[in-house]
Amino acid sequence: MLESIQELITTTGFSFLTWQQGLMILVSFVLIYLAIVKEYEPLLLLPIAFGVLLTNLPLAGLMAEPEDGKVGGLIYYLYQGVKLGIYPPLIFLGVGAMTDFGPLIANPKSILLGAAAQLGIFIAFLGAILLGFDLKEAASIGIIGGADGPTAIFLTSRLAPHLLGAIAIAAYSYMALIPIIQPPIMRLLTTKKERQVVMEQLRPVSKAEKILFPIIVTVVGTLILPDAGPLLGSLMFGNLLRESGVTERLNKTAQNEMINIITIFLGLSVGATAKAEVFLTPQTLGILLMGLFAFAFSTVGGVLFGKLMCKLSGGKINPLIGAAGVSAVPMAARVVQKVGAEEKPGNYLLMHAMGPNVAGVIGSAVAAGVLLARLG
Repeated sequence: MLESIQELITTTGFSFLTWQQGLMILVSFVLIYLAIVKEYEPLLLLPIAFGVLLTNLPLAGLMAEPEDGKVGGLIYYLYQGVKLGIYPPLIFLGVGAMTDFGPLIANPKSILLGAAAQLGIFIAFLGAILLGFDLKEAASIGIIGGADGPTAIFLTSRLAPHLLGAIAIAAYSYMALIPIIQPPIMRLLTTKKERQVVMEQLRPVSKAEKILFPIIVTVVGTLILPDAGPLLGSLMFGNLLRESGVTERLNKTAQNEMINIITIFLGLSVGATAKAEVFLTPQTLGILLMGLFAFAFSTVGGVLFGKLMCKLSGGKINPLIGAAGVSAVPMAARVVQKVGAEEKPGNYLLMHAMGPNVAGVIGSAVAAGVLLARLG
């Protein structure tokens, strides 16, 4: 009987559990806590955290590749949507269906703020090279500065798939921490007078403008930068479904059922790449540090350019809206609104911040296209 019990124990996962796997399981518990209790980007952080948990449970084989006629693990097949670059554009399609580009159309200058807020991508790219990462790895790390999870996953899956788990966790963690990271930088770089600037109400945008915008951006953007086509085209197609007024059923599906299903598949499969032997390395610490560096400098770039626009406009533009140039929609715009209202109660900056915020989504896709064109 004792021998049978011992034999049974040796066939369970407990006998194969390493301390590294145990540590990664604890990491997954922390991420689950942040997603559920702190509500930090729960829609993606919770699936990613559970994917981390599943992939580090020994013998489960959920990421096992098919071999010798044996079927591969469940998450291995789900991961093919990441590996083949399918999920991120579909996420962008859903984001486009949920996004109102009206504030950007009403104030086209705000696209410059979205471009300036990509500064951190290229500074972190150079910093990662100095830390010893190769060009493709450095580009994948730098894209964290765009504060756009799907774009980070899309680019990393093409350039440095072995870093996917660490980069995805870093990207979504920093996105979730926007309300903590951005306000100190915004206050440090602006004066109280600048933070109190009240901006004029945006002009109304016609339906024709909203319909033409995604078509024009798709054509011009893809002709200039074909590698950005999958992300940019999907984003604009989703927006066209929203604005056309004749595809409400497709628009609702893109906003709800489709993006929710893809989010589950994407989160689980990306989290499952964070195996202990891959994740627990000095490289991962470097990625986390450079990701924070990238995100901070993207905020700096947006705010500094906002200060320049404030000066050139004679004090008519509140430089805080530059912080919304990172593409975390709509969280970054809400942070701008909160900081602005704290400085001057009743100051309504949300819609002004949404212009650079949605421009940041386009900017991160363009930045990814540039890096992919040069290094892919």
